[in-house]
Amino acid sequence: MAAVNTEMLIDVWQRILVNPRASWVLFEQGTCVVLTAPDGDLAEQATDILKGFGPVHAGSSAGDFGVIDLEDTEGWVVTGHHNDVLTYVGPDEVGDPSELAAGLCGRAKRHQDGTDLHVVHVEDKRDPATLA
Repeated sequence: MAAVNTEMLIDVWQRILVNPRASWVLFEQGTCVVLTAPDGDLAEQATDILKGFGPVHAGSSAGDFGVIDLEDTEGWVVTGHHNDVLTYVGPDEVGDPSELAAGLCGRAKRHQDGTDLHVVHVEDKRDPATLA
């Protein structure tokens, strides 16, 4: 896989996530875990989710994926068997710009993130007053 630009991925996720108040955690290959009920250490919470829903297991729902063709940003978001685990695939990451190629690439990136579990960014949108 090509080298991943973390700053570019942060920018992409900040633009494409629908809820601007959602907390999320970004992993090295571009997988984002959106935390619908953020609590405690967000990186730890997201890592636990990705550990269970990132690795691909052939013949199970863990191998399934869906592809969202982005309208305002180049590339795709690849979904999996957990609604809050999403992987960004840029147009330069696939030779064939088809949804199938993007989906397979995104699934492979999710698998790598789900096994390496390397957090590169935490976007904490919780109200600071509620954390005290």
